[in-house]
Amino acid sequence: MSDIIQLLPDHVANQIAAGEVVQRPASIVKELLENAIDADAAKIELILRDAGKNLIQVVDDGKGMSETDARMAFERHATSKIRGTEDIFKIVTKGFRGEALASIAAVSQVELRTKQKDSSIGTNIYIEGGVFQFQDPVQTAEGSNFLVKNLFYNVPARRKFLKNNNIEFRHAIDEFQRIALAHEGLEFSLFHDDEPVFKLRKGSQMQRIVDIFGRKLQPQLIPIKEDIIWCKLHGFVAKPEGAKKSRGEQFLFVNGRYFKSPYFNKAVQEAFEGLLMPGYVPSFFLYLELDPEKIDVNIHPQKTEVKFEDEHLIFALLRSTIKRSLGIYNVSPSLDFDRDPELDEMMNKPIPSKGNGGGMIRMPEIIVDKDYNPFLEEKTVVLPEEIQNLTEMYHQNITAEPSKINLFEDEDFDEDLMRLPNGYWLFNKGDVTLMLDLGRMHRLLVSENNRSSSSAKKSSTNSHALLFSLEYHMNEIEKNKYNSIKKYLPELGFDMKIAHESVLRIDSLPEGLKETQAMKFLENLFEILEYKTEEEFMLYYQNQWNKMQSKSRFDFIYKKDAEQLIKDFTALGFPEFLPDGKRCFFEVPFNDFKNKF
Repeated sequence: MSDIIQLLPDHVANQIAAGEVVQRPASIVKELLENAIDADAAKIELILRDAGKNLIQVVDDGKGMSETDARMAFERHATSKIRGTEDIFKIVTKGFRGEALASIAAVSQVELRTKQKDSSIGTNIYIEGGVFQFQDPVQTAEGSNFLVKNLFYNVPARRKFLKNNNIEFRHAIDEFQRIALAHEGLEFSLFHDDEPVFKLRKGSQMQRIVDIFGRKLQPQLIPIKEDIIWCKLHGFVAKPEGAKKSRGEQFLFVNGRYFKSPYFNKAVQEAFEGLLMPGYVPSFFLYLELDPEKIDVNIHPQKTEVKFEDEHLIFALLRSTIKRSLGIYNVSPSLDFDRDPELDEMMNKPIPSKGNGGGMIRMPEIIVDKDYNPFLEEKTVVLPEEIQNLTEMYHQNITAEPSKINLFEDEDFDEDLMRLPNGYWLFNKGDVTLMLDLGRMHRLLVSENNRSSSSAKKSSTNSHALLFSLEYHMNEIEKNKYNSIKKYLPELGFDMKIAHESVLRIDSLPEGLKETQAMKFLENLFEILEYKTEEEFMLYYQNQWNKMQSKSRFDFIYKKDAEQLIKDFTALGFPEFLPDGKRCFFEVPFNDFKNKF
């Protein structure tokens, strides 16, 4: 029998490895930005075209590479970051595995122009599908200029599974933000389809957070700081009013590296216990500094999972430090963490007098008469004839007819339909009694009407013009989200446009949306757009709009309107469930109630 085991060619092995390292354009963004930081760059520029599908370019002013290093960088397991096994357990650089560039080159067309500071000329190298094409001398600026073109051009199945440009671009922004937040001392720029998206100056952590997420976040941030022998913790958490239902601004870093940890997220959540509504999560930007030997980042090629030697201690540190900061800034009940214990003792000491008489001055004392009772000062004497008059008045009115005022509407006690105090209704349908949620029933009716409509314009929302325009200040992320959905907004009843820079001017709102609700509604609008296509967004928006309208409409409803709604719902077949599985009604178990008596 012949041998059947053989060694795979390098280009095949690289394509297999690329499946773990390169999942989408954002994966390449992460690897190239981290390489630029490891090259000691002070200024980094990211350029994307078609969300990175056709071009990802990273330009840095780092130390660059020699002609030999530029060629070796694209070989598997070639790296300048480590030399031996022991180096893996004290990593201070972003990359170390030596797999990224080889994997990227295996599934794209890569061009690199690089030049070292002391060199008179640089080098230009081109690799296509993992196969080396040429390397020539070139005149270029100091540092490195990576161009990754036509991602997955040689793996059509992988390219087909990429999402649309809006979704892929948002993933790329996520990676850009994580890198930029961890290195506030560097300058970063991001351009997409020749349009500037971010231009981040170097500065403090607070400045970097504000530059990325907008100035409206700044007043909500509470500083966090703790410095102990084995660990340093610093950063910011947002006040409870900045909490969101979706996991948005939640960032954990260790030694300048972003990582994910549901365990540490729980520590932050517990620190906010009793301050947040159910279902809401706090925003935070937390930075840990530890001895590299106390952590292990070699868990996964993506390097977003980190193992900690003392994770239980770090959990306690996060929870207690955040709780203390919330108390100091009067967000939660405090135990006077910053109060000097000598303060009370000093208050009781005599104060030296600087007057002519000299001597000591004591704090004034307040004397309270504990026996004082204001009700005993004036005693009112009731004469016997006054008591007699009151008695006669009582006997004269005792025969008056009872009031005919009824606090309950008679219509609410109809034998077939009755309103309950909690907003639900009881309805006798045949031999059974049902408890109805009219809001959900209405949502289902509206959904069916919209579905049966032949034209989308027929179901569009009417709008009302505002007497005074509203202004909504957007950050760069929200601005990009707005540009991706602005063509749908007139159909939904909105009239808005970007007035200048990042200010959105709102001139009209949909009927039923109050001016006081507009800002919060827009925030939710941008939030639900995250990682959704425009088509998915339209369906999701319509569902949310119907839900909001039903909630406001059915806080109070007259019986005749409830009867009409039940008739329409009966014509629909009286379905029990909404498409999302929620009940419209359920049968009241009166037989079980009888057993209680």
